[in-house]
Amino acid sequence: MTRLNKPHRQSKQTKDASASTMKVVTVKGKAGLHKRNLHQGRYDFTQLVKALPELQKHVIKNPKGDASINFSDPLAVKLLNKALLAHHYNVTSWDIPEGYLCPPIPGRADYIHRLAELLSSESSSLKHNQVKALDVGVGANCIYPIVGATEYGWQYIGADVDAVSVDNSNKIAQDNSVLTGRVECRLQADSRHFFKGIIQPNEYYDVTTCNPPFHKSLQDAQQGTERKLNNLAANKNKRNQAEQKSKPAKSPILNFGGQKAELWCPGGEATFIKNMAFESRDFAKQVLWFSTLISKKENVRWMRKNLEKAGATEMRIVEMSQGQKVSRFVAWTFKTENERQQWLKVKR
Repeated sequence: MTRLNKPHRQSKQTKDASASTMKVVTVKGKAGLHKRNLHQGRYDFTQLVKALPELQKHVIKNPKGDASINFSDPLAVKLLNKALLAHHYNVTSWDIPEGYLCPPIPGRADYIHRLAELLSSESSSLKHNQVKALDVGVGANCIYPIVGATEYGWQYIGADVDAVSVDNSNKIAQDNSVLTGRVECRLQADSRHFFKGIIQPNEYYDVTTCNPPFHKSLQDAQQGTERKLNNLAANKNKRNQAEQKSKPAKSPILNFGGQKAELWCPGGEATFIKNMAFESRDFAKQVLWFSTLISKKENVRWMRKNLEKAGATEMRIVEMSQGQKVSRFVAWTFKTENERQQWLKVKR
């Protein structure tokens, strides 16, 4: 979800008062997907084709003889997502407009499972069906609300600056009974804000999620997508899956999907998460745990500095390891441990 990202000013008094009081905890998970993640091991294409027969014509064999798809084919990737959502989450009516982001579901699900684990660590008797969550930048795919609502019964509000994304995610929620009454998406009218205009005065959230725009510009986003396509083509050729050398697509953004709001914003991820950190302070009384994915490892330290200046009391750095890829999200709160316990008592 893109924003103008105007610098957020904080007073010298705020800087001095909060610079050294924040507790920081790093949570290193075991290698692989979370134990509750439904996407363990290889994709079961027999079951996936049963859930979505139209996937069949896109199933190929890799050099080892295992079923797979061509991950550089946007239609094949979208149909794989549709099959995964139908088979694992009973979401049978799902689609995204052409050119919108089609994210890999297993990694997205891991974020939700590890956030749920964070909440449960605060209260072992927590009733997850009473948890209220907010997704900043829900996109057209609605993945985080789908996983949170179907796996844990969370009540999810999604927010986005793109009207097409909001309309599509609301349609997904309305067309699937497992999401009815649990997922609602709202349009963020002011691209400078994350929570303002979305969180109403009488609303309280236990957790927020966000997958920030990674790139600083459209050109940067296009170059990143071209690298992905070239890497896929190179790997494909190495495995002798192609009869001739594969070429990158002419329109990589359309191939991999993603609108401006999903892929880039001025200043990129670093500016985005900094501004989110400072705006979250204004909603400290209405949210228990804020969180966001952070793609660049070096931005974790940057986020820590900004959260200290914003006055957060605790920061969790939760690492996720899937194969050779290591990702992480950062969660933070402005409440003390005692205040968090009091908050969660009403959800037991």
